[in-house]
Amino acid sequence: MRAPGGVRREAPVGGDPACRIVRVAAAVLLRPDGQVLLAQRPEGKPYAGYWEFPGGKLEPGESPRTALARELHEELGITVRRASPWLVQEFVYPHAHVELHFFRVYAWDGQLHGRDGQAFAWQVPGRWSVAPLLPANTRILAALDLPAVYAITCAEDSDEDAFLARAERALASGLRLVQLRDRTWPHARRLAFARRLVPLAHGHGARVLWNGREDDARAAGCDGAHWPAAALAEARTRPHDLLVAASCHTAAEIARAGALGLDFAVLGTVLPTPTHPDAVPLGWDGLAATIARTRLPVYALGGLTRADVEQAIDHGAHGVALRRAAWVD
Repeated sequence: MRAPGGVRREAPVGGDPACRIVRVAAAVLLRPDGQVLLAQRPEGKPYAGYWEFPGGKLEPGESPRTALARELHEELGITVRRASPWLVQEFVYPHAHVELHFFRVYAWDGQLHGRDGQAFAWQVPGRWSVAPLLPANTRILAALDLPAVYAITCAEDSDEDAFLARAERALASGLRLVQLRDRTWPHARRLAFARRLVPLAHGHGARVLWNGREDDARAAGCDGAHWPAAALAEARTRPHDLLVAASCHTAAEIARAGALGLDFAVLGTVLPTPTHPDAVPLGWDGLAATIARTRLPVYALGGLTRADVEQAIDHGAHGVALRRAAWVD
């Protein structure tokens, strides 16, 4: 069952010491080719033989980042050079209630080797070849399938055919996630545009989310729905046959999106933008504070370009959401 706040519970939490929260730092080590490292739990531990992301328990008074560096040195013999905070997950196993602080680790020194003799495997996200995987990592595995750039259409700002030509070039260059917005258009025109954009995106292995209701997303042949903040506030459940994302502006909205189990959220605005001249930007530190301990991936939005991807990731975002900047040749 799923408890308030999106925590999946497999056992009741009460006075049993086995159910007290155990805080863990977990590492998603990423190679330049996009593969991630999984480790197999050794004999003698709960869930022996299961595959997980490497890491370990926080010591008393220790921060998750400090624990991450210590555990990776002790467990894998490496020294972390670049690690970015990402997601926090809770899961209740029969033997323990764990709170996992996930970091994406992009750079390290030293040669990986299992000091406890455990097996390791580099894996392509979405094409996992080892099993079984620890159930606490379900959302992490799905999040790893999301790209660093989320593109938002702006065909309403120009000629539709010219925009589709730019879109095809962007998709051919690796764009893999698109939000069909163009909300100034009548509904019928948006649907007609979707029936041109979606096959184009699918031909390049990209997914398209409809900005609006899920029934319209299905009618348009889209892969998901992107809810405006008002729709997020009204929602009580999410559909499970579609990707579902939401636009957020506050930490409370981010928390609500996480509690509903959405696939990701977009938060803005981060930097000044000409389309919202009166908005007070969050800035990078404000972004980090707003999404601290987020349970779902969050894209940073507002005044950004592709050059800001690393900055966004280092401040806890999954990546960047771009409108005009996504379609620049």
